[in-house]
Amino acid sequence: MGKKKNATPEQLQYQELEKKHEMKRPVVKNCIKAFLVGGFICFIGQAVSYFYIYFFNFTEQTSGNPTVATMVFFSMLLTGFGVYDHIGQFAGAGSAVPVTGFGNSVISAAMEHRSEGFILGVGGNMFKLAGSVILFGVFSAFIVALIKTLLIRWGVI
Repeated sequence: MGKKKNATPEQLQYQELEKKHEMKRPVVKNCIKAFLVGGFICFIGQAVSYFYIYFFNFTEQTSGNPTVATMVFFSMLLTGFGVYDHIGQFAGAGSAVPVTGFGNSVISAAMEHRSEGFILGVGGNMFKLAGSVILFGVFSAFIVALIKTLLIRWGVI
């Protein structure tokens, strides 16, 4: 509404024309695609976890770290071959929200800046996007561990 107050009649006419020709986004369809692709990625992750449990004698608690590392490696490999970009275009957040999206963001930045060299290009730009995820993840884990420690110390838990 604030834009219409100061708009000229031509701008108002253009805004109405733009609104008339604007394509409607298929929100429900996009949500279903994101749900299905994200669910399939999690299904693959569960299969990898069972692989580690069955073949390497991990427990359910200890199979998490190698599973995450394997899933990130798979997404980096698929990004390198250009496959993960197509998955991301189809699924949107369904491919970005799981941990595989983290691997995709790291390798995408590295591939984009590889012409600048390994140190300043790849090394300097690889963690631009992922760095904030790592920083806030570590900070959040510290705060949660501190709260849990205090609650245990006070006998609440």
